[in-house]
Amino acid sequence: MFFRMLFQNNCIVAVFAVCLLSGLVVGAESDFEATIAGIFSKRCLECHTASEPSGELDLTQAASFFLGGSSGKAVVPGSAEDSFFIARITSGEMPPPKNGKSQKLNESEIQSLREWVNAGALWPQGRVLDLFDRTSEVRAGRDWWSFQPLQHSQNSGTSAGSRGNPIDAFISEKLAAHGLSRAPAAEKRILIRRLYQDLIGLPPLAEDINAFVADDSPDAYERQVDDLLARPQFGERWARHWLDVVRYADTNGYERDAEKQHAWRYRDWVVNAFNSDMPYDRFLTEQLAGDELPNRTESNVIATGFLRLGTWDDEPNDVAEYQYERLEDLVHATTTAFLGLTVKCARCHDHKFDPVYQDDYYRIGAAFWPGPVAHRDRAFNGGPTQEELGFDVLGWTDININPSPLRALKKGDIHQPLQEVPAGPLSGVKQLNEPFVPKATDAKTTQRRLQLAQWMTNPSNPLTARVMANRVWQHHFGEGLVRTPDNFGFNGQRPSHPELLDWLATELMAGNWQLKPIHKLIVMSETYQQSVLHPQQAEFMQVDSANQFLWHANRQRLDAESLRDAILFTSGQLDLRQGGPSFRASINSEALEGLSTKGAAYRASELKETMRRSLYMFNKRGLVVPFMTTFDICDNTLPTGRRESTVVATQALAMLNNDWVHEQSRAFATRVLAACDVDSGRIDIAWQMSLGRKPTDQERTFAEGHLRRQRRNLEATQGEKKVGDVEQLAWASLCHVLINTNEFIYLD
Repeated sequence: MFFRMLFQNNCIVAVFAVCLLSGLVVGAESDFEATIAGIFSKRCLECHTASEPSGELDLTQAASFFLGGSSGKAVVPGSAEDSFFIARITSGEMPPPKNGKSQKLNESEIQSLREWVNAGALWPQGRVLDLFDRTSEVRAGRDWWSFQPLQHSQNSGTSAGSRGNPIDAFISEKLAAHGLSRAPAAEKRILIRRLYQDLIGLPPLAEDINAFVADDSPDAYERQVDDLLARPQFGERWARHWLDVVRYADTNGYERDAEKQHAWRYRDWVVNAFNSDMPYDRFLTEQLAGDELPNRTESNVIATGFLRLGTWDDEPNDVAEYQYERLEDLVHATTTAFLGLTVKCARCHDHKFDPVYQDDYYRIGAAFWPGPVAHRDRAFNGGPTQEELGFDVLGWTDININPSPLRALKKGDIHQPLQEVPAGPLSGVKQLNEPFVPKATDAKTTQRRLQLAQWMTNPSNPLTARVMANRVWQHHFGEGLVRTPDNFGFNGQRPSHPELLDWLATELMAGNWQLKPIHKLIVMSETYQQSVLHPQQAEFMQVDSANQFLWHANRQRLDAESLRDAILFTSGQLDLRQGGPSFRASINSEALEGLSTKGAAYRASELKETMRRSLYMFNKRGLVVPFMTTFDICDNTLPTGRRESTVVATQALAMLNNDWVHEQSRAFATRVLAACDVDSGRIDIAWQMSLGRKPTDQERTFAEGHLRRQRRNLEATQGEKKVGDVEQLAWASLCHVLINTNEFIYLD
């Protein structure tokens, strides 16, 4: 009996000891995950990783950590005082200074490491750390918001002031949380002009404005929206936004700046895609891999012109090096346009801020890699022949269906090749981190780009739909829900309304990836229709001066193309013909002086051709039309999701002094003079044609006085020198004033 009781008590003690030990281990693992893993990931792993550990000390897993590095053992479990790595950290030697600034761990971090070592430096079995283990103050981890699955909110749009539009429900909730409220609705005259500009990029006619203002039917606004979405000019307006993103130009750049034959066909393809409301997943797929689709058509191959739009040097200093430069352009354009990430930063090393490994860069790059090619045109420019493409267009296809493997490069140096990297997706999207499958035996291409497109458009990929939904929102409101549309990473801004962004992205996919319904949802919202001015403007500016929570509409200046088109529209000169080769705008001879061949390098098109919409203007990389540059046309060498919008004196000077603007003012005056015989009627007509409204009494008085002064001055000049028709010139002066008003140039 005694021995039985002793045995049972010992068992109880043993069980108790095991339970206690298990608890300690679990507790230690919890401490490791909560504190130690984060410190290592944030502070140490940029240098001490498995691929090339500094000092031969690899801190990614227990075995290598306890083994130590070139200086010997780094840690003595149970004794922080005897652990070399604790001494180096405490002294501030590690991490080493960066850019002349100390990177020493703070006292809390040092104390946590000391306590962990003194407790035995317990490391959970099988746990492997990496640079992007988790988000910290210095970089994004795989838990970064943009890599997380889309969350579809059940917000029904029933919150106060939403009137059933889910967008307004999301906005109202955020406004209420910050003590803000929505501005009142914009006047109908302002609203229709805003709507026209956003959807088709042109002003409304005065009669269109008046008809809309007079229509009190409850569906008047919705009918106007549907009408504009169905117009062919819709595709032209939204193609312009996309062409910025894909670095569209008609020439190669560099010294010769030769024309890219048939580049305009890609531009027209984009216009048609937006007009037909091509599903965005198809839109993406055709641009990346239209040639790899079954039964490919000419249109499919034209879409792949996206891959050949970048700059191209026909005389590179180093042929092999330049092939990698071209590869970088393809990786950068693709990942920026469709994923909103700066993947090109990982060409030489793991990304400093985002969960993108160097291998990720080369995974994407391998989808485009042709392998070494002897003929430089084919290697650098995509370079398939017309026979390989099957059509006489600027397009892309694989010129080698069994290319040699692509190797990563140490520090981006072609003379230091590293491991082979097969084509594949970004590893940061954990739920889709599967390698690409080998091509079918009868495939005529590598099928890598098609698999890349399929990975991007997989419903489980959270980046693609988020990025495009944000781009659409941005061009309606002036700012995106993410205000850095090309950077959804650590150095970009976080979304102001993450739930709304996810809801829009989910709606986009649920609606067969079609964009027109998203446009309609946005412009039908009260948030979109509100005024620029708020009754509590001064008070609310103290809370949200950047208008992140959208308590009022943003005043926006017309972009360069819209401004030029609006001037032509007002002067009556605008030619609405669509498609076809680009026209070359007239450029002053002074602007040609810097070119090696001067005037021979550029010949303007016939005058009637230059009256077309600015979308169709020949986009020469080495010679951008100065007027367009003044009004912030984008840099066409790199993807641009958000143009700069400056307000500088040169813009006012260009509008006042530019010869082309004066020509259009004279044409505007001719149009006004032909429409009426008396000044009072002509003044009304001039205001209607330019601003879509009648003048106020004060404006009428100003106009009459201006005409009197101009006539008097011009008549006085006539005796000395013939200056032209006095009446024509006086009215041209008044018309020039109207084109220069803020109301003409800015949208409220």
